[in-house]
Amino acid sequence: MFFKHESSYIDDGAVVGDGTKIWHFCHIQKGAVIGKDCSLGQNVNIGNNVKIGNGVRIQNNVSVYEGVEIEDNVFCGPSCVFTNVLTPRVHFPVHGVYAKTLIKEGASLGANCTVVCGHTVGKGAMIAAGAVVTKDVKDYALMAGVPARQIGWVCECGKKLNDSLKCDCGREYVLINNELNKTTRHFD
Repeated sequence: MFFKHESSYIDDGAVVGDGTKIWHFCHIQKGAVIGKDCSLGQNVNIGNNVKIGNGVRIQNNVSVYEGVEIEDNVFCGPSCVFTNVLTPRVHFPVHGVYAKTLIKEGASLGANCTVVCGHTVGKGAMIAAGAVVTKDVKDYALMAGVPARQIGWVCECGKKLNDSLKCDCGREYVLINNELNKTTRHFD
């Protein structure tokens, strides 16, 4: 079972997982698949054939267009923006051919940020409010600005990592070929 507010619409052919909550004025279009235990805030639009994982939180006023895939436990802040066509023209429609955008597990997208289509936001990455993502984002990267640039690394728990790449929560990381990897060690 899932919850749907009476003001929202779910098209035939859409699938919604158990425990998901769909709040006021949402529209889930045909072919969309939403995992279990998700929350869609007010005025969220999920496009045709969009796939959303489990435990995803999509805040108010977000449209997730066809061509976008969101993995498990992703946070999409209020009014964040996705695109699906790099060069939209009214007189030259793309007829269902969209640039793929992937938001990997555990990533967080800040309020009013924009993810330009055709890019991947890495696992556990954090995009600052208002940032504009115009290229792929590494796992655990902290991105800010217009265009977004990497300003550091974040722990899986969301805290900014210091130069030692150790977090107060006990997680520890190591850089290998400029890629952040979580170690199995924990410090005291």
